[in-house]
Amino acid sequence: MNRILMSAAAVVLSATAALAADPLEGTWRTAPDDNGHTGLINVAPCGAALCGTLMKAFDGTGAEVASENIGRQIISETMAKGDGAYKGKVYAPDRDKTYNSKLQLSGNTLAVSGCVLGICRNGGTWTKVE
Repeated sequence: MNRILMSAAAVVLSATAALAADPLEGTWRTAPDDNGHTGLINVAPCGAALCGTLMKAFDGTGAEVASENIGRQIISETMAKGDGAYKGKVYAPDRDKTYNSKLQLSGNTLAVSGCVLGICRNGGTWTKVE
């Protein structure tokens, strides 16, 4: 009987761990772009990957602004690689380019960088807000 209970407990704990949210999930404030604008990106699962959607945009003074990119996927095809490292794609609205990205999570900060056609860019450090 004890073995059955221990086996059942192990299955429940494994299932709970599998359902735990990825640490990248949540809302992130981007680093300022070339125009000084920032945004709030909501990261959530999309299939087997993680995706991030622009929820709000702000100008250089911090005032919320209208943007045609609200609702657009900024992060896509992003997968954890271990030790806080992620690889995927990040769209940069200020340059209208999608970069093959590297993201490095460290606590509540996310270092973002990427390359497209051999041209690389440091996307700065994003901060988790939720």
